[in-house]
Parts: sequence; C-alpha cells; structure tokens
Amino acid sequence: MSTTYSASLGDRGRLVVPAPLRERQNWEQGMPLLFIETERGVLLMTREQAKRVIRDQLSGASLVDDLIAERRRAAAVEGAA
Repeated sequence: MSTTYSASLGDRGRLVVPAPLRERQNWEQGMPLLFIETERGVLLMTREQAKRVIRDQLSGASLVDDLIAERRRAAAVEGAA
C-alpha cells in the first residue's frame, strides 16, 4: 500500500501529519515518531514500526547455514577428486 501525502513545514519546524495518514498508521497525539535519515531521504515511523522493518531486513537465510553449505560443497568436491 503506497499513498502520497504532502505537508508544509511550518514555523519553528512544525510539521502537521495529514489526518488520513495518522488514522491509517494509528498515530495518536503525543506518540513519539522517529525520523530516520537515509541516503535516499527520510523515513518517518514509530519505534515499533522501525523494529518490524529491522526484523524483516534481518530475517531470511542464515549466514551461518550458507557458510556451512558452502564448506560442505567444497569438501564434496575435494573428496571426489
């Protein structure tokens, strides 16, 4: 799901998050939000949302399992020679 919203930066750096976006994200008044600066721009999310993003990025193939499989293949090649 991807939707684009715009907001103007106000006096003293205030930013008003559009109501439809706040409602969809379940963001409430006083909720702390993280501004995460990346090479491609800035991400805005709650701490819980950031944790989920990081967990998703770290999940997947195990580097240890990949290394063990690579070593077993190398050993099999050496054993066949």
